[in-house]
Amino acid sequence: MTFSRHPVRVAIFFLCAGLLVIGWAFYMHTNEAWGLFAEKWYMTVTMIFGSFIAGASSEGGGAIAYPAMTLLFDIGPEVARNFSLAIQSFGMSFAALWIFLTKIKVEKTYLFLAGTGGFFGIIFGSLYVAPYIAAGYAKMMFVSFWLSFGLALWVVTFIRKGKTREALPKLTRYQMAEIVSIGVLGGIFSSIFGNGVDICTFAYIVLKYNLSVKVATPTSVTLMASNAVVGAILHTFFLDTMQPEAVGYLLVCIPVVIFGAPLGAFVISKIGKETIVTVLIVIIFVQFITAVAIIQPGSSLLFFSLCVFLLGILIFFLLPEFKEPESGPDVS
Repeated sequence: MTFSRHPVRVAIFFLCAGLLVIGWAFYMHTNEAWGLFAEKWYMTVTMIFGSFIAGASSEGGGAIAYPAMTLLFDIGPEVARNFSLAIQSFGMSFAALWIFLTKIKVEKTYLFLAGTGGFFGIIFGSLYVAPYIAAGYAKMMFVSFWLSFGLALWVVTFIRKGKTREALPKLTRYQMAEIVSIGVLGGIFSSIFGNGVDICTFAYIVLKYNLSVKVATPTSVTLMASNAVVGAILHTFFLDTMQPEAVGYLLVCIPVVIFGAPLGAFVISKIGKETIVTVLIVIIFVQFITAVAIIQPGSSLLFFSLCVFLLGILIFFLLPEFKEPESGPDVS
């Protein structure tokens, strides 16, 4: 898409973004909140990069925000998670809006099935899983699972270069249930880290069905946007656990992410993915090394991390090769 050929769609996007910025600026002025930038400027800078990555890849902005906040800035995992959900509700939703307006192709079956699972997964995880995970375990769980995803991303991008498809084939009920189940697991990860349903389903779908990365990426962006909105609403209005600290970080990042994520979605639709993927893999590896150096996990935490890494390998490499035990009728 070029701006000159689709001026109406571009105008709609910038109108929506402009209205949000005006509303944000009015809130900041009436609440005398501009001083937040002096206190929390480092998150604004972090999300310039994080929002671009969110729109340009299968990783949401939380994949950058969560480790930066918990490892570099020593912010509690619960605050980092809630901020990640809240900021992606804005940034990735605007990326999804850009994808919709510019008609970047998404896989609707993948989006619906994984989105359904993610909806139930993030609610279940927020109620019954996330509150019981200690801070150190949450941090190592994040970097260990992302390490397995980095391996899957490397294989998808640089090893599996065979013929790809633009849409999923007709799925059996068993296959549909598989995708929903992966969505549930991804939603549980989102409830812990503020990010997860996108990468779980992205790697699984690409490796099992050879779906084009060019299609799977904007689909996963849209998927994470919906999951983040559910999580943010849940913590803000139902659980009442959206911390003022997380809201403060959100306020200094909103004007950055509503343009950064759509910019990433636009750029990735025009250029090759290898450069961005290489950067992501390096970041994932550095995150893991940094976490080990800072946390200095003991034997039990290291064993836990190994189990999480192996769970990722199971999801990304073994499950896609698993054949259903009994073929059923195709379902459109």
